Amino acid sequence: MIILFDLDGTLIDSTEAIVESFHHSFKTYNYSHPKDEQITALIGYPLDIMFGELGVDKSRVWDFVDTYRDNYREISTQKTILLQNAKEAVLLASEFATLGIVTTKTGKFSKVLMEHFELMHYFEVLIGREDVERPKPDAEPIIKALEVLQSSDKDIWMIGDTKLDLISAKAANVNSIGVLSGYDDFDALKEHTNVIFSDALGAVEYLKNK
Repeated sequence: MIILFDLDGTLIDSTEAIVESFHHSFKTYNYSHPKDEQITALIGYPLDIMFGELGVDKSRVWDFVDTYRDNYREISTQKTILLQNAKEAVLLASEFATLGIVTTKTGKFSKVLMEHFELMHYFEVLIGREDVERPKPDAEPIIKALEVLQSSDKDIWMIGDTKLDLISAKAANVNSIGVLSGYDDFDALKEHTNVIFSDALGAVEYLKNK
């Protein structure tokens, strides 16, 4: 079995670091600040899309992204926590499956965070935003992860907290599980999967007992 995990809202909570870094960029360029709720509603999408949706001119988006990343790099490990039961989920999953991470976060930041939490060595692959041309909800990130793993295993699952994860899984023709520990609610997840649990541990226990 192969289990691919999303990060934000599935294994980690970096909301504070994300929101602070967005405000840092808006302050740097003297733009009107969005509300925190507007930012969190977009978490899961790539940064350039998030800034565009928050009113940044297309010609300036990558300036904002660069400023965001500079700030996020400084604060991410201090202002990110593992979600409840996340460590237990990874440890349990590692007993019976090959593990990977598929995220729209920058891969190098993701690796630093997972090393900070002493969990990175459980994962055989990590696909971040810079590794693909078309991020989730496209199938490319999942397909790329499976190519790296070079496995013939057909029992493949994507665990994520937003519809982007689930749509990506369907597009890649793999199974999906939604979790309610992150940013989309039950109704949003239910549109794209029939398997939903409160957190990643519940999802992994389900897979172990299949």
